[in-house]
Amino acid sequence: MAAAPLLEIDDLRLAYATERGTVRAVDGVGLTLRRNEAVVILGESGCGKSSLAKALLRTLPRNAYAPEGRVRLDGAEVLGLPEERFRRQVRWVRIALVMQAAMNALNPVVRVGEQVAEPLRIHRGCSRRQAAARAAEAFAEVGIPGDFLQRYPHELSGGMRQRAVLAMALVTEPDIVVLDEPTSALDVLTQAAIMNVLKRIKRDRGVSFVLITHDVATSSEIADRVALMYAGQVVEEASAEAFFTAPAHPYSQMLMASVPRLHQPEPPQPIPGRPPSLLEPPAGCRFAERCPQRFDRCSEPPPALPLGERHRVRCWLHATGGGRP
Repeated sequence: MAAAPLLEIDDLRLAYATERGTVRAVDGVGLTLRRNEAVVILGESGCGKSSLAKALLRTLPRNAYAPEGRVRLDGAEVLGLPEERFRRQVRWVRIALVMQAAMNALNPVVRVGEQVAEPLRIHRGCSRRQAAARAAEAFAEVGIPGDFLQRYPHELSGGMRQRAVLAMALVTEPDIVVLDEPTSALDVLTQAAIMNVLKRIKRDRGVSFVLITHDVATSSEIADRVALMYAGQVVEEASAEAFFTAPAHPYSQMLMASVPRLHQPEPPQPIPGRPPSLLEPPAGCRFAERCPQRFDRCSEPPPALPLGERHRVRCWLHATGGGRP
């Protein structure tokens, strides 16, 4: 019998009010995450990946409408919780966030050790001494020397700052850590080191990860499952093995064909065109304008069609009796 999901996202929607109109950044996203599982959310810039993370943590800008849909944590609905209760029971207690651009996530005039210890004092009620001791343990866990606790953010390298932000997310021992482009500003060797830290923490502590990235190569290092987003929707959700070896959605196939590989006989193939505006998304399949396999039924919005256990694809080519004639 399969384990019950730790996190269930069902028909999640998030929109922003702008001068040009309403941007539907997250539009009907469904996703599941189990314990000790890493789900990678892939997609181009502007597809709604980071907005999904903000909706989960409810760290929304002022122009965002209240998220709609259902988010269940261990079977309990949390999206509709009052803000104060959500802050005390969920944010940084059950779900923590590693934000993009670590330097922007750290206060430049507060020592790093104090910033890592702060969530323990706020959410766990620890004394200053207890919090400092646990912060030192978290630093050691992510590979930062103990004397770095007394340093300011500008005194750390990019890789060390990213490790410090990771320690800040882990220090309260949450069930889930959401990582928003955690390696995007780092060199290749530092990226590899950070991914090794994440794999070790997942193995040793059983933490579940939601990794948001556009980097296919980096995501393959840790992924158990992959959810590919396009224009605010998840167009394919599959196991990492199925996605990376036999992707089903045309966008997934073209994305994998665009990734450079060693000993690849053909050069990487670019994906022509550009994503649609989320101010006025297409009525039918949102990838249709760029899809070489489109046909008449693509003018209708495709549902998320099941292909196997926990494998879904939003494409009419996989509908029973609904494929290309």
